[in-house]
Amino acid sequence: MKKIVLGTLLAITLVFGLLIPGQQTTEGNQTAMSEPNQQYTKPSDEELKKILTPLQYHVTQESGTEYPYTNEYWQLNEPGIYVDIVTGEPLFTSKQKYQSSCGWPAFFESIDDTRIVELEDRSYWQVRTEVRSALGDTHLGHVFENDPESPNGIRYCINSASLRFIPKDQMEAEGYGHLLSELD
Repeated sequence: MKKIVLGTLLAITLVFGLLIPGQQTTEGNQTAMSEPNQQYTKPSDEELKKILTPLQYHVTQESGTEYPYTNEYWQLNEPGIYVDIVTGEPLFTSKQKYQSSCGWPAFFESIDDTRIVELEDRSYWQVRTEVRSALGDTHLGHVFENDPESPNGIRYCINSASLRFIPKDQMEAEGYGHLLSELD
């Protein structure tokens, strides 16, 4: 029982400790990130139900999982960035993506570790590390260590339904021009 309580307290501390002062994960809040003139907003739950597909809502808000090998970005190999579908916060680049046999988009690192929250997940009779976006509290997927396919052994196994891909040639127009150098 002590382990459960301590684990829960650690997870709460981790979540709140990773949030930059002034950032909130509550619905409807806006947060200015370090990017020039860029704000990311988490819409209300009512709005999310209108703008997300049922699968996207289930994955991002109810910690669901989409089917492997049939999702939108698993085999995408174009230059660009992947952003949180809920807030627009940039999470991964195509340079951090690698071909993995897991059936979901796999990344070996994120753009900025402060945008990712890792929590212990004990669902399905196993212990895994869940990955959520810091601002939107969006369920993204899981992270695993010792992946032989990964360049550094780390595999962020991410649901396509939690991401939006911005092609390199559209990044400037969509307000992500400051990240173009990440793709060089």
